[in-house]
Amino acid sequence: MDLTLLMVIGVVALALAFDYTNGFHDAANAIATSVSTRALTPRIALVMAAIMNFIGAFLGTEVADTVGSIISEGVEGEGNHGLTVVLAALVGAIVWNLITWYFGLPSSSSHALIGGLVGAGVASASTVNWTTVVDKVAIPMVVSPLIGFSGAFLLMLSIMWIFKNRNPQRTMRGFRLAQTVSAAAMALGHGLQDAQKTMGVMFLALLAGGYVTEGDDIPVWVMVSAAAAISLGTYSGGWRIMRTLGRRIIHLDPARGFASEAVAASVLYVMAIGLHAPVSTTHTITSSIMGAGATKRFSAVRWGVARGIVTAWIVTIPAAATVAAITYWICALFLP
Repeated sequence: MDLTLLMVIGVVALALAFDYTNGFHDAANAIATSVSTRALTPRIALVMAAIMNFIGAFLGTEVADTVGSIISEGVEGEGNHGLTVVLAALVGAIVWNLITWYFGLPSSSSHALIGGLVGAGVASASTVNWTTVVDKVAIPMVVSPLIGFSGAFLLMLSIMWIFKNRNPQRTMRGFRLAQTVSAAAMALGHGLQDAQKTMGVMFLALLAGGYVTEGDDIPVWVMVSAAAAISLGTYSGGWRIMRTLGRRIIHLDPARGFASEAVAASVLYVMAIGLHAPVSTTHTITSSIMGAGATKRFSAVRWGVARGIVTAWIVTIPAAATVAAITYWICALFLP
């Protein structure tokens, strides 16, 4: 077995490991609000989220294509060099995922991966497609949380006005049931977005090894393995981050949980299917929770916790890029 094939297998395995960490890191995105409002038990919520993540991964490949195009030259057919670039990108993303998971910070696995690709691309003197990075990553990175916050705020205001004269207990019981649907929609959107990002990286590895060409479709086995890895990761949990999203930002009731999940899921679908943009599920649901929570009163949101989360958002891309660049330089010393 030649070195290039061994490296392809190793990089694909590492990509699936990243996909698994993405699953347990982002499990809270889909179910934290439903669990905190007692709309779903933790175990049922995790099973539901894992299944919907798996299904969502097969709803398209637009996001995967975008991720795969971030490094436009310096990977295809480059063999060991191209594979080293992809390897370094994955290490940068995984390291940052583990750091933020340890501290319970809901940072973006998506932006960690993109930061890793950019850092490895720059360090290796590959051609980074900056137009894609700006149009499909940077702008949606800013826009999606703003839409999430304002959309959830307005939806919750509408709910408060529509149900103002209804029986509160009966209304909240109804929204607990509605949260089952909104949480499932959020998990489906997570699979649509995040499993595809790993598919894009696996395709890059196959491209570097010469096993596919740029115009090929993503192989079915890549789609199935990426979907399975993120589903298994989701099922394994992610309780540290779940506590942050479900309770530390604001104590949610079922109506606010429904509003935040419904808006966040809608943003994920529009960005993936309409704009082909790999947005952060973490950014989107967190900002939606803040927006729905702010309808109580702005002081009800624990802005100190939110400030720490926003700080993690800002440093994710440069931090993952730095780790990826260092990893590339170290690997380049030992690989032919």
